[in-house]
Amino acid sequence: MIARFLLLAGVAGASIIVSSAQAQDTAPAETTASAQNDPGAETAAAAAIVVTARRRVEALQDVPLAVSVLNADAIAQTGSYNIGRLQQLQPTLQFYSTNPRNSSINIRGIGAPLGLTNDGIEQGVGIYVDQVYYNRVAAATLDFVDIEQIEVLRGPQGTLYGKNTTAGAINITTRAPSFSYEGKAEISVGNLGFKQAKATVSGPITDRLAIRIGASVTDRDGTIYNVATNQKVNSQDFLGIRGALLWKATDNLNITLSGDYNLQNPNCCAQIYAGYGPTQRAANRQYPALTAALGYAVPSTNIYDRLTDLDAQLKARNEIGGAAIRAEWDLGPGTLTSVSAYRYWDWQPSNDRDFTGLDITTKSQNPTQQKQWTQELRYAQSGETLDFVAGAFGFYQKIHTTGQQVQGTDASKWLLAPSSALSNNPAVLNGLTADNDIRMKNWSAALFGQLTWHVTDRLDLQPGLRLNYDKKDGSYDSVVTGTASNGTHQLVTFTSTDPWIVAQRGVLAPQSFNAKFSDWNLSYDFTASYKVTDDVMTYATYSRAFKSGGINLNGVPLDANGNPQLGVATVKPEKVNHFEVGLKTQFWDKKATFNLTGFWTGIDNYQAIVNNGQNSVLRGYLANADKVRTRGVEADFSIRPSERVNAYANGAYTDATYRKFTNAPCPPELSGGGSGAVIGAPGVPGTNSPATCDISGQWLPGVSKWSLSYGVEFNVPTPLFGGDGQFYIGWDGSYRSKFSSNASRSIYMDVKGYTLNNLRIGFRNSDGLNIYGWVRNIFDKNYLELLATTPSNTGLIAGQPGDPRTYGLTIKADF
Repeated sequence: MIARFLLLAGVAGASIIVSSAQAQDTAPAETTASAQNDPGAETAAAAAIVVTARRRVEALQDVPLAVSVLNADAIAQTGSYNIGRLQQLQPTLQFYSTNPRNSSINIRGIGAPLGLTNDGIEQGVGIYVDQVYYNRVAAATLDFVDIEQIEVLRGPQGTLYGKNTTAGAINITTRAPSFSYEGKAEISVGNLGFKQAKATVSGPITDRLAIRIGASVTDRDGTIYNVATNQKVNSQDFLGIRGALLWKATDNLNITLSGDYNLQNPNCCAQIYAGYGPTQRAANRQYPALTAALGYAVPSTNIYDRLTDLDAQLKARNEIGGAAIRAEWDLGPGTLTSVSAYRYWDWQPSNDRDFTGLDITTKSQNPTQQKQWTQELRYAQSGETLDFVAGAFGFYQKIHTTGQQVQGTDASKWLLAPSSALSNNPAVLNGLTADNDIRMKNWSAALFGQLTWHVTDRLDLQPGLRLNYDKKDGSYDSVVTGTASNGTHQLVTFTSTDPWIVAQRGVLAPQSFNAKFSDWNLSYDFTASYKVTDDVMTYATYSRAFKSGGINLNGVPLDANGNPQLGVATVKPEKVNHFEVGLKTQFWDKKATFNLTGFWTGIDNYQAIVNNGQNSVLRGYLANADKVRTRGVEADFSIRPSERVNAYANGAYTDATYRKFTNAPCPPELSGGGSGAVIGAPGVPGTNSPATCDISGQWLPGVSKWSLSYGVEFNVPTPLFGGDGQFYIGWDGSYRSKFSSNASRSIYMDVKGYTLNNLRIGFRNSDGLNIYGWVRNIFDKNYLELLATTPSNTGLIAGQPGDPRTYGLTIKADF
């Protein structure tokens, strides 16, 4: 870690040297020191905020789209240095992660199934960095490096963006190379051993070639203490480097070559004991009886003691990088843009998936390597009567995952029925190993376009169209080996009658299959917007969108003979019908804005976790739920009554439910008792439980009905250290009501609502100096990020507590 900070110190030093020739304030001329650091996503200066959400530069309030904007200073001031923290500023953005691979981003409750990672499906929320599509959601856990602006677009995107996304997009723009010398440096220290350093330097090499280099390092102790290893786990450890060269080849042609390297390698990721909820399993096979039989007790039954005794190694090495070349050519009345990119992902984890200090599962990990190539070609033109964007997009991806699960000495007692004598013999399951080889090739191609017709100076009509082709070829091969009753090491097969092998295949069953998916689909949208006055705009949108079908690459149910049921090896595309109406207003001489959005989204063939009662061997897998709906209202308000004060409040009501889902997995209180229609009362162990449950009308997981973010900042002019300066104090916070943390809502698995508040006090001036102290979660609120059921229906519930109160000091300077 010391070496990384020395690297940042070197970059910061270089920025001081380069900048000594000529200093430049890169903020817009009309932007004051206060405005530069305003955390409000849509400030009262909204008319001056420009976005590229429609692939052209426009004022935020002129865009008939639900979009929120955060500049670099707002991100830094609120400590929102990755997408996970960004959700505290964006009420309808949800991000959940148990480790970088097992992460999901949702907007308005849809995007990806909560907690499910399956290499064979697409994300519903697209991540774009400098117009390059990032296909793996693991990128969302990385820290931002040298960011200029982030736009969060809500609702289907596809007629303007390379990859089709049905829930929304996060459009990240980094700072471009500058033809005047500039440098920025930032260092932060805090409790929990928090250290973060950032630096960037930019300037000309020649009068037509400019360079920019930025880097970021973060390190923090874990928030959970492992008494078994004497280590703090769930730590933070990040290194990111980004560089770009801008070549002004001619007066009409700019070419940007960029590259980035990002590495996370924390001691992570642990979910710890959160509680016990009785299931339908026999009482002697539930958590209290099993732990008593093994003489085991967790270090604490209070999750907020932040103690664990996980005995397997924890590792979450997440390496992501790539390179891109972007050419922008002013051709005729418009601009032709080409974006070519290569990206890779190398994921090397180690997990404890029995969630205890027992030797049940000694290894459970899925190392993954991915390579991705994309090409986008786009032409955009703006005119007095017509604006349009037309483009083509190509995508190719290769994924190779080599998973392994290994059982330990306590597995027999934990996983086999007590009525079997084998449960008392540790050797039966000890060393039982599943080696998985998972591969997929993924092709996608599209033609897309959008036209804006300015019918009058107040009325715009905007149709859009996308033709998309997707193809996936995948394979899943799980080879299981174990010890036979004669002591020999053997393959676990369905033909063996050896009692040890029979018991083993009930725990880890081998399977192998190949699957293919391909499909064409046509997406389209239409928006009508009308400016009632110069400061009031209304709009209405209808969108028909698709999320690509996929392949089950976590395995599929087996029939009685152990053969994969290939009929469920693929999933259908999601079909989305989206309606939205909006109002955007400015008032009080443009010192305040108020935006209101209403939306209604219906999805057919929603991709979810499903059990099928017709399958003789039950297994969770990915398939299509019949119908899902999300609807709600969003409101964004900001005000700047004077240069001394600004405030904002953003709120959302979201009603996201399964409308028809009749073969869903049952919640834990109705699971584990074997097949049958007779069950015990909820929370009372029974002997039978349904194979599937009808959860039509229930909540989608991970979605709060009510969410809110808010903030206020005051400043007092104080000329210090040269230049115009000000002392300031800022407060921001967020609220989320309770949400379900299980695919099927459970009486045990609702996460309580919570409010988080943050404070900052500091001094800044127009020369770029900014010194401030900060406190996050100032009231030290205990809250959970998520809850999770654990394998085998024992009733054990694991959880992930959110960060406690953290505090520190940040110093930023421009040179």
